[in-house]
Amino acid sequence: VLPYRDSTQAGDLKLDGGRQSAGAMSLKEIIGLEGVELGADGKTVSYTQFLLPTNAFGARRNTIDSTSSFSQFRNLSHRSLSIGRASSTQGSLDTGSDLGDFMDYDPNLLDDPQWPCGKHKRVLIFPSYMTTVIDYVKPSDLKKDMNETFKEKFPHIKLTLSKIRSLKREMRKLAQEDCGFEEPTVAMAFVYFEKLALKGKLNKQNRKLCAGACVLLAAKIGSDLKKHEVKHLIDKLEEKFRLNRRELIAFEFPVLVALEFALHLPEHEVMPHYRRLIQNS
Repeated sequence: VLPYRDSTQAGDLKLDGGRQSAGAMSLKEIIGLEGVELGADGKTVSYTQFLLPTNAFGARRNTIDSTSSFSQFRNLSHRSLSIGRASSTQGSLDTGSDLGDFMDYDPNLLDDPQWPCGKHKRVLIFPSYMTTVIDYVKPSDLKKDMNETFKEKFPHIKLTLSKIRSLKREMRKLAQEDCGFEEPTVAMAFVYFEKLALKGKLNKQNRKLCAGACVLLAAKIGSDLKKHEVKHLIDKLEEKFRLNRRELIAFEFPVLVALEFALHLPEHEVMPHYRRLIQNS
């Protein structure tokens, strides 16, 4: 280990008879450096075996054999997500798919404005610019084409894209207009709900229970709720989503498990939803 010296200190190494090389420094000169330790034989101790490159985890993730089964990398504790206490057919989360569990969450994926265009979009590329022409089409045909394209790209998701977006509009209306929650809380509920959708946990039977549980969890994490406010929220969820109160409360924990208890979200997952909510308000 050699001490750092910049070019202005190079003259300190010069002697009257010539120049002393930096490599000729004795151990006595560097023992005083912080972090330098001498072993029993007088040599410096190296701890490089404890260091790990910053890209080690990313490289390891990219080298997973695509032909191997994803099930061996999956946490077995997340396989069974059914509710024993709820007797209704709505009271269970879908087991989802291994592919959905290994997808990185993209907050802009389901709100991408390119989805409604589908095959009706024509891209014109010129030498200095590119433009897009979208032909007029009936809204019903456009909706059908969008859902078909979405189904082809994400076959493990059992809900259509239009249904997912419709549920998000209902979640926003209930949280903001009926309960007075602010945009960050709604944005967190959107992230929870989209993560469940992209993992393939939603189906036609449990979609409203999942939406209600996501709003309830986001409100508890993002707002300082009093007891009467929680009761008011549950009453509104029961009324607007036409849910059974007991099933909703019982469904909260399976949703929490499906989200891997990661309720505190990083900023890059929440901010895109927050910006869209502000723009549309």
